Amino acid sequence: MRPSPKLHPTAWDALVVLCVAALAVALALFQWRGGTAQALTAVVSVDGAEVDRFPPEDLLEGPRTYTGSGYMLEVALGIDYEDPERNAPPPSGKSGLRVALSDCPTQDCVHTGTITRDGQSIVCLPARIVIRLEGGAPAPDAVDAVLG
Repeated sequence: MRPSPKLHPTAWDALVVLCVAALAVALALFQWRGGTAQALTAVVSVDGAEVDRFPPEDLLEGPRTYTGSGYMLEVALGIDYEDPERNAPPPSGKSGLRVALSDCPTQDCVHTGTITRDGQSIVCLPARIVIRLEGGAPAPDAVDAVLG
């Protein structure tokens, strides 16, 4: 019967461990790097086709009107609900938008309220209009990843 070989770490083992550790650090830095935040952009789609793309601050000049399937929507800058008399951006300097007026029967798009973050959207099913926000800095309490 042969005795089992004695295993001792060698210089090659240390090199492999260092390479794996360096790769792990590099991937962590790549994942969590502090990139530059993009400006928030509103994207309006009618019947699945993009018809407009603009920063919400453009609505300071006035609301924009969109039509689809015989219905009309008026998109305006978000209202500060602390002071509804003032037509101003929401608090904390966030630019948001809302559907101020619609002639669709359900008015779900009007009742959605103000959207202010990347990924949020307002949908008017009767008019087949989707308004979504893209870009912007990620929220500090946002989910990083979903697995499974």
